[in-house]
Amino acid sequence: HGAVKLALGWAAWKTYLGRPDTDMVRCMGIGVLGDALRASSRAEEALPVLEAGLALGRRHWPHGEQAILVVQNNIAICLSGLARYDEALALRRNLYARFAAILGVSDERTIVSGSNLATSLIHLELWDEAKTILRDQLLPMARQSLGRDHETCLALGHRMAEALVGHPNANDEDRTQAEMILQDVVQRRRRVLGPAHPRTQTRQGGVTVQ
Repeated sequence: HGAVKLALGWAAWKTYLGRPDTDMVRCMGIGVLGDALRASSRAEEALPVLEAGLALGRRHWPHGEQAILVVQNNIAICLSGLARYDEALALRRNLYARFAAILGVSDERTIVSGSNLATSLIHLELWDEAKTILRDQLLPMARQSLGRDHETCLALGHRMAEALVGHPNANDEDRTQAEMILQDVVQRRRRVLGPAHPRTQTRQGGVTVQ
């Protein structure tokens, strides 16, 4: 699928390249190519393409904030993929705040944005802040709005376990709590996705927390 998506991205870019900057379809073509490069794990190539699309969007369609936020999210993913974690974190803080302001804290897109923020906090070993946002904001809202079996909720549980055991002052209680969270994630994935699903298999490998 990645190769097909990338081929379509290049085709879109070539098709609309000759149109003026003010043509929204041209801007969309740039966005399709940037997203395809990002999805193909070619973050270094994707980043300047996405930044060019962002600049066009801000210049010609500044009121389309949700579309701008989507591009910024893809940029943050690229920055993280390039180990530019400080830049990704700064961008993700803003994204989470803007999604919450526009869509509300219970919207799935806001919760996913918060999950991305938690990932950046973990990358930078900001354990206390990661635990706080996961425990006090994201997990309760995800459970209430999406349900405990939802993919986003399960991913947040895994992030919480990472934050618990990653902290340099983690104790036996933290490790026990993390293992319980991971066991719950695996059990729910087995029930919802089946034991052979790749996501179930991935989480099974991380059940025992040292």
